[in-house]
Amino acid sequence: MRESLLDKVKAFDKSGNVRTEVDKAMKSLKDFRTKYPFAENPESIESLDPNDIFNEQSDEVGVFFHYIEYYLRPIGHLTIYGSNVYRQIRSQFEDFKELLYVVVDKKKSLAEKVDAPWDEIRGLGQDRHIAKKIIFCFNYEDGNLLPIFKTTHLEHFFNEIVDKPSSPAKYVSLGEKYEYLISELLKVKENLQETQSWELPYFSGFLYDSYTPPFVDEPPVGAAGGTKIHDEKRDERIQFGEFTKILNELQRKGKISNDEYRDYAKLWREQLQDRESLAERLRTFLNKQS
Repeated sequence: MRESLLDKVKAFDKSGNVRTEVDKAMKSLKDFRTKYPFAENPESIESLDPNDIFNEQSDEVGVFFHYIEYYLRPIGHLTIYGSNVYRQIRSQFEDFKELLYVVVDKKKSLAEKVDAPWDEIRGLGQDRHIAKKIIFCFNYEDGNLLPIFKTTHLEHFFNEIVDKPSSPAKYVSLGEKYEYLISELLKVKENLQETQSWELPYFSGFLYDSYTPPFVDEPPVGAAGGTKIHDEKRDERIQFGEFTKILNELQRKGKISNDEYRDYAKLWREQLQDRESLAERLRTFLNKQS
């Protein structure tokens, strides 16, 4: 297994595209942490504005979650349908701030942070994908977590590269299982000289590229037309991912502002029939010499 892993490591990212995307995302993460210095100064959580979560007047996702969902997409993808979860978080704003205090508490373990009462806010419970990304963004420098937010994906990677059996039954909580799986994957990373210096998102990118997990977001059992709807949503997410790559590159080159980024993303979501022409216009703008 080790030889196979090493071969995949050596073959990974020959073009350097993943490295470029991760570097840009890490810069955005540092910008996010500067704007929201909660880890360095927990008291600054009180300065968070409800409009940073969701702006009811403009009916748009606020800056905090625009970073989490869009700017930091290359660090770890979230599948979020619509804005209902952001509206709910805003309606329970004080509860959300209390959860942020848990996220930045250096005395709490990763398991404790994942097991915090996120489910008290509708849309943040179950496997807690959004919560896990927030936790990563405010704790990545600790080096003990990976930007992989689906437990099923962690289990898949564990089974692919960790030379020991997993014993899920022994875990009391989701957080404990999550912490254990990540710790075992990080041991593999640190035990291989070629990957020791890799940043955490880059290693995650390697895992997804080299050991792509099966698609697990199945439609509800018995849902009428479930497979067709499911495929359409998957295709739409892939298309939007390609579109945001164009926006990220335009922003990196200083050709569009943060506000323009949001406007173009909103335009793409609203104008179903004009998506291809919009993407083509922006590609032309991207490649046009200044």
